Amino acid sequence: MNGWSGEFIAFFVLSVMAIGGAVFMINLTRVVHMALALAFTFLSIAGIYVTLHAEFLAVVQVLIYTGAVTILMLFGIMLTRHQGREEEGSLWKEGLSFVGVGALFGLLMWAIYQTPFSGETGPVELYTVAHLGEAVFKHYVIPFEVTSVLLLVALVGAIILAKKESKS
Repeated sequence: MNGWSGEFIAFFVLSVMAIGGAVFMINLTRVVHMALALAFTFLSIAGIYVTLHAEFLAVVQVLIYTGAVTILMLFGIMLTRHQGREEEGSLWKEGLSFVGVGALFGLLMWAIYQTPFSGETGPVELYTVAHLGEAVFKHYVIPFEVTSVLLLVALVGAIILAKKESKS
């Protein structure tokens, strides 16, 4: 049991929860259940950030992804009309998907283990929340605002498309 700290066990449990939520999100058939599984995955990832001592990223993960993205998904689900028909996947498609995911996993693991990571870290004083805010709102303010306008246009477009569906 050498090397089994509480932090390692928490990281392992949260990782399994995040992967499980992602698998449920892919395999569930009802869209609302899929959105809830995705929110569960996002919360698990926020927990992983806490175990990595990145509390700011954990809070951002909860606020932006778990909160805003999941609410936007549910909002989009409520605006569109869904048919009750569900399609069954064929066995060869599921097998091919499993082989593809396994190959992707193997490729990613190979790339991670072949990448030489340096053990050096940058100066912690330069990477604070204050410096991040200064960079976002001073140096990158135009891309930040363009992204917010783009998201607003996408939301308005989704509402317009949903209104057109309800008229026909």
